[in-house]
Amino acid sequence: MPRRLRPEGLDFVRTAPVRLVFATEMSAPPERVFRALAEDVPGWARWFPAVTSAQPLDGGAAREVRLRGGTRFRETVLAAEEPQVYAYRVDVTNAPGMGALVEEWRLAPAGAGTRVQWTFAADGSGVFRVVLRLARPGLGQSFRKAVTRLDRGLSG
Repeated sequence: MPRRLRPEGLDFVRTAPVRLVFATEMSAPPERVFRALAEDVPGWARWFPAVTSAQPLDGGAAREVRLRGGTRFRETVLAAEEPQVYAYRVDVTNAPGMGALVEEWRLAPAGAGTRVQWTFAADGSGVFRVVLRLARPGLGQSFRKAVTRLDRGLSG
Protein backbone atom coordinates (compact mmCIF):
# COMPACT_ATOMS: atom_id res chain seq x y z
CA MET A 1 0.00 0.00 0.00
CA PRO A 2 1.42 3.44 -0.87
CA ARG A 3 2.63 5.48 2.07
CA ARG A 4 3.45 9.18 2.32
CA LEU A 5 6.96 9.97 3.58
CA ARG A 6 8.22 12.97 5.56
CA PRO A 7 8.71 15.90 3.15
CA GLU A 8 12.39 16.62 3.80
CA GLY A 9 14.27 19.41 2.02
CA LEU A 10 17.67 19.47 0.37
CA ASP A 11 19.46 19.96 3.72
CA PHE A 12 18.47 16.36 4.59
CA VAL A 13 21.35 15.26 2.32
CA ARG A 14 23.69 16.48 5.11
CA THR A 15 21.61 15.60 8.19
CA ALA A 16 19.97 12.23 7.43
CA PRO A 17 20.56 9.39 9.89
CA VAL A 18 21.76 7.22 6.99
CA ARG A 19 23.88 8.84 4.29
CA LEU A 20 25.40 6.68 1.58
CA VAL A 21 27.74 8.63 -0.70
CA PHE A 22 29.27 7.22 -3.88
CA ALA A 23 31.46 8.97 -6.45
CA THR A 24 33.15 8.17 -9.74
CA GLU A 25 34.31 9.90 -12.90
CA MET A 26 32.98 9.68 -16.42
CA SER A 27 34.18 11.06 -19.74
CA ALA A 28 31.04 13.03 -20.70
CA PRO A 29 30.99 16.74 -19.77
CA PRO A 30 28.79 17.92 -16.85
CA GLU A 31 26.22 19.61 -19.12
CA ARG A 32 25.49 16.37 -20.99
CA VAL A 33 25.32 14.37 -17.76
CA PHE A 34 22.96 16.91 -16.21
CA ARG A 35 20.63 16.77 -19.21
CA ALA A 36 20.52 12.96 -18.99
CA LEU A 37 19.62 13.16 -15.30
CA ALA A 38 17.17 16.06 -15.30
CA GLU A 39 15.72 16.29 -18.80
CA ASP A 40 15.69 12.71 -20.13
CA VAL A 41 13.85 11.16 -17.19
CA PRO A 42 12.49 8.21 -19.25
CA GLY A 43 16.10 7.49 -20.28
CA TRP A 44 16.93 6.39 -16.73
CA ALA A 45 15.47 2.96 -17.56
CA ARG A 46 18.12 2.56 -20.29
CA TRP A 47 21.15 3.19 -18.09
CA PHE A 48 20.20 2.57 -14.44
CA PRO A 49 19.69 -1.22 -14.16
CA ALA A 50 17.36 -1.03 -11.12
CA VAL A 51 14.94 1.36 -12.89
CA THR A 52 12.25 -0.22 -15.05
CA SER A 53 10.46 3.04 -15.86
CA ALA A 54 10.71 6.73 -15.03
CA GLN A 55 8.35 9.47 -16.11
CA PRO A 56 8.43 13.22 -15.53
CA LEU A 57 5.27 14.70 -14.01
CA ASP A 58 3.98 18.22 -13.49
CA GLY A 59 6.19 19.71 -16.20
CA GLY A 60 9.34 18.15 -14.73
CA ALA A 61 8.69 19.25 -11.12
CA ALA A 62 7.97 15.64 -10.12
CA ARG A 63 8.74 12.10 -11.25
CA GLU A 64 7.24 8.64 -11.04
CA VAL A 65 9.85 5.88 -10.84
CA ARG A 66 9.41 2.11 -10.81
CA LEU A 67 12.17 -0.29 -9.80
CA ARG A 68 12.76 -3.98 -10.37
CA GLY A 69 10.86 -5.97 -7.81
CA GLY A 70 7.84 -3.65 -7.89
CA THR A 71 8.98 -0.74 -5.73
CA ARG A 72 7.36 2.53 -6.80
CA PHE A 73 8.22 6.14 -5.98
CA ARG A 74 6.43 9.42 -6.51
CA GLU A 75 9.11 12.12 -6.20
CA THR A 76 9.42 15.90 -6.04
CA VAL A 77 12.43 17.55 -7.70
CA LEU A 78 14.18 19.69 -5.07
CA ALA A 79 17.02 21.09 -7.19
CA ALA A 80 17.81 21.23 -10.89
CA GLU A 81 20.76 23.59 -11.10
CA GLU A 82 22.50 22.99 -14.42
CA PRO A 83 25.15 21.63 -14.55
CA GLN A 84 25.99 21.14 -10.85
CA VAL A 85 23.14 19.43 -9.00
CA TYR A 86 19.99 17.41 -9.50
CA ALA A 87 18.11 16.29 -6.39
CA TYR A 88 14.72 14.86 -5.52
CA ARG A 89 12.84 13.47 -2.54
CA VAL A 90 10.46 10.56 -2.35
CA ASP A 91 6.97 11.66 -1.35
CA VAL A 92 5.04 8.39 -1.74
CA THR A 93 6.29 4.80 -1.94
CA ASN A 94 5.21 1.23 -1.42
CA ALA A 95 8.61 0.32 0.14
CA PRO A 96 8.25 -0.82 3.77
CA GLY A 97 9.98 0.88 6.69
CA MET A 98 11.02 4.03 4.84
CA GLY A 99 10.36 7.35 6.61
CA ALA A 100 12.22 9.84 4.38
CA LEU A 101 14.48 9.70 1.34
CA VAL A 102 16.34 12.39 -0.60
CA GLU A 103 18.79 11.66 -3.41
CA GLU A 104 21.30 14.18 -4.72
CA TRP A 105 23.43 13.93 -7.87
CA ARG A 106 26.28 16.45 -7.69
CA LEU A 107 28.36 17.05 -10.83
CA ALA A 108 31.76 18.72 -11.13
CA PRO A 109 34.23 19.10 -13.99
CA ALA A 110 37.01 16.50 -13.93
CA GLY A 111 39.46 17.13 -16.76
CA ALA A 112 37.41 16.80 -19.95
CA GLY A 113 34.76 14.78 -18.11
CA THR A 114 32.65 14.81 -14.97
CA ARG A 115 32.99 13.72 -11.36
CA VAL A 116 29.60 12.32 -10.34
CA GLN A 117 28.67 12.07 -6.66
CA TRP A 118 25.42 10.40 -5.63
CA THR A 119 24.16 10.85 -2.07
CA PHE A 120 21.39 8.57 -0.85
CA ALA A 121 20.04 10.18 2.35
CA ALA A 122 17.42 8.22 4.25
CA ASP A 123 15.57 7.63 7.49
CA GLY A 124 13.12 5.00 8.57
CA SER A 125 12.55 2.21 11.03
CA GLY A 126 15.52 0.68 12.83
CA VAL A 127 15.31 -2.39 10.62
CA PHE A 128 15.19 -0.23 7.48
CA ARG A 129 18.31 1.68 8.54
CA VAL A 130 20.24 -1.52 9.28
CA VAL A 131 19.20 -3.10 5.99
CA LEU A 132 20.15 0.05 4.08
CA ARG A 133 23.61 0.12 5.66
CA LEU A 134 24.08 -3.55 4.80
CA ALA A 135 22.98 -2.81 1.23
CA ARG A 136 25.73 -0.19 0.81
CA PRO A 137 28.06 -2.41 -1.29
CA GLY A 138 25.22 -3.38 -3.63
CA LEU A 139 24.04 0.22 -4.01
CA GLY A 140 27.61 1.29 -4.75
CA GLN A 141 27.96 -1.39 -7.40
CA SER A 142 24.60 -0.41 -8.91
CA PHE A 143 25.70 3.25 -9.00
CA ARG A 144 29.02 2.47 -10.71
CA LYS A 145 27.33 0.20 -13.26
CA ALA A 146 24.69 2.85 -13.98
CA VAL A 147 27.23 5.66 -14.46
CA THR A 148 29.33 3.45 -16.74
CA ARG A 149 26.26 2.66 -18.87
CA LEU A 150 25.25 6.32 -18.94
CA ASP A 151 28.76 7.35 -19.99
CA ARG A 152 28.73 4.79 -22.84
CA GLY A 153 25.31 6.05 -23.95
CA LEU A 154 26.43 9.68 -23.93
CA SER A 155 29.62 8.83 -25.86
CA GLY A 156 27.83 6.86 -28.57
